[in-house]
Amino acid sequence: MKARLGIAPIAWWNDDLAELSDDVSLEECLRQASVAGFTGMETGRRFPMDMAELGPILKKYGISVCGGWFSGLLLDGTIETEKERIASQMAFFKSAGAPCIVYGETARSIQGIKSAPLATKPRLTESEIAAYGSKLSDFAAWCETQGMPISYHHHMAAAIETEEELDLLMKHSSVPLLFDAGHMAFAGGDMLRVIDNHHTRITHVHTKDIRRTVVDGLDRNKESFLDAVVKGAFTVPGDGSLDFEAIVKSCAHYGYEGWFVVEAEQDPRVSPPLEMAIKGHKELMRVMTAASYEVVQ
Repeated sequence: MKARLGIAPIAWWNDDLAELSDDVSLEECLRQASVAGFTGMETGRRFPMDMAELGPILKKYGISVCGGWFSGLLLDGTIETEKERIASQMAFFKSAGAPCIVYGETARSIQGIKSAPLATKPRLTESEIAAYGSKLSDFAAWCETQGMPISYHHHMAAAIETEEELDLLMKHSSVPLLFDAGHMAFAGGDMLRVIDNHHTRITHVHTKDIRRTVVDGLDRNKESFLDAVVKGAFTVPGDGSLDFEAIVKSCAHYGYEGWFVVEAEQDPRVSPPLEMAIKGHKELMRVMTAASYEVVQ
């Protein structure tokens, strides 16, 4: 089985917390990712959305676009509106040869509101999730016909956060799934059970690690998702509390082939991005070998 290793630029530039951003250029970010051993990077705010400009820079560092976030509003919006909103990113990702667009539902989400405690996240009934899942399925099917699939990102402080919420969404939709180990662990879910239950839907994997002592020490009635990020809730594989050998072996058991992407937002002054990228890549290579994956370019 084959796997590819990517990383997200959120370790260098945080789109929600400018103070957690390293003052480096796009080229320096790509250079560091390449030095660490990664061959893919998800997009970020300093990426030009034009392959005529971006292509030569990516080629210089041996990096390809391995995904990127789209702030979806389908929970409260219409499919036609979302088609219009995603059109430019879809065209760019197709020209870049990206595997998918990462769909993150931001309607009603409190993930970017520093004053909103984690406990105040949006909550949906099963009937509301069913209605949402129906729209998502239709939208995902349309994206597939356009040649650029989406992969749904369950996320802390969003409508679909917990294992139970994800189970319901999977039950009431046919949308492909992005499995994020760190977000599921933060939400209190059983990561291996999620893979067991939904492996046929997983099309993209984020290897986000957590620092368990930080996560368990949060006051969720007072502290927000962004507070947790500032405190260092997330880190790269090999620097946190999760057993990525077990996680990756589970993915391998079910025949997952595709990208494993490190996505770990941290304070670059405390956790230098290059140092963290090297550590994360080293750990992923260890567990890929243990799981009998062949890591390809």
